[in-house]
Amino acid sequence: MIYITGDTHGDIKRFKKREIKKLTKDDYLIICGDFGFLWDNSEEEREKLEFLKSQKFTILFVDGTHENFDLIEANPTVDFCKGKATKIAKNIYHLQRGEIYDIEGKFIFTFGGGVSSDLQQIMDSGTWFERELPTDEEMQYAVNNLKSYNCEVDYIITHETSATYKHKIWRNCDKNPVNDFLERLSSEVRYKKWFFGNLHVDFVVDDNAFSVFEEIIPIDGMRKSRQF
Repeated sequence: MIYITGDTHGDIKRFKKREIKKLTKDDYLIICGDFGFLWDNSEEEREKLEFLKSQKFTILFVDGTHENFDLIEANPTVDFCKGKATKIAKNIYHLQRGEIYDIEGKFIFTFGGGVSSDLQQIMDSGTWFERELPTDEEMQYAVNNLKSYNCEVDYIITHETSATYKHKIWRNCDKNPVNDFLERLSSEVRYKKWFFGNLHVDFVVDDNAFSVFEEIIPIDGMRKSRQF
């Protein structure tokens, strides 16, 4: 079964929750950005990664805005479920921008990256990576890949979300070019459900749009969190 959760930011406690302990070797857990376990290559971080590598299930993540892209991209790109992914370990994969994966017979479109809400702060601290911003080439690749599937997938997994969905949660927030790009996709692509993580809340936005954070939910399941 496929499960979804929100940003983990290198916090190992998410992986010690009761729901996680029930997962088996046949299960997948998809993280909607800001994985955070490849950040500073410290001894503590390496120990956390070893714990994740010891898990039976497969860990998948789209990149967010608080990632060390140098460490992620130092790993090899491999074929994975009919798409391209970055292999971090035998059971940990980074799902790349614009790819469509066939996982358990479900077509899943992924698009990580975005614009940091605390951009000036992290630029001042020297921890900003320009790779958080999707390139024109990545966006065009995503469009072309979706067209090859007749603009129809089962699920969309992103870090950012469309401008419309974002404003339904943060009504006075500023949108960015990634929100605008995803807005265009939302009007052109047919999908069952869209999951995104960067707003750090667990909410049902509407019947097929879901902001995820700390919950761990089956991709086909019902949400426990309240609806707007």
